[in-house]
Amino acid sequence: MRIAAEPCGMAIKENVQVGRPRLFDENVVLDAAIGQFWVSGYTGTSIRDLAAAMGMTSASLYNAFGDKRVLFVRALERYLDQSMRRRIGALDQAADPMAGLKAFFVDLVAVSLADRRGCMLVNSAMEVAPFDSELRERICAGLAEIEGGFRQTVERAQAANRVDGALPAAEAARLLLSAVVSIRVLARATADRDLLEGIARSALATLARPGEKEKLN
Repeated sequence: MRIAAEPCGMAIKENVQVGRPRLFDENVVLDAAIGQFWVSGYTGTSIRDLAAAMGMTSASLYNAFGDKRVLFVRALERYLDQSMRRRIGALDQAADPMAGLKAFFVDLVAVSLADRRGCMLVNSAMEVAPFDSELRERICAGLAEIEGGFRQTVERAQAANRVDGALPAAEAARLLLSAVVSIRVLARATADRDLLEGIARSALATLARPGEKEKLN
């Protein structure tokens, strides 16, 4: 499932090249671009860095993807497909929405501790969103997808009487999103599993019905 986000207002034009077929696997080179942006950030990555990581010349990179901004957006979209959209999709498929939320955070903590680079989306929100209005729209749209997935899951849980129905689903979704951001940021600085799991437990406990306490595992 891919939650539709509100239009971002500013469209980033992509160059479409017509002519000879490409002599590279687009997914492979996009994965290389993800790795470069993930490690060095948007501002810290040059076209030369990207070309070296992707095994391309600067000229062929420009011909295939346009400028760095367009390539960053393409890389971010692929990153989201492979990470958060996969997790939100699993939430939508969970027969028990609360069990799905617990599994989401168990997986998130494990991934965050295994790869201390953090989340490319969250990293970008801190690095470029405050200073680049065009990229901020794309980044906010990605965060809105996560929030929308949480909202739908909470609504299903409330309909099944699995969580406190008095808490508006929109507010619960924002709380869960804030827990995701906190876990991803803190995991870059500390490998304290108890701290990260405590954030997840606190967020889930807020959803619990009166007199009950939700546990992470």
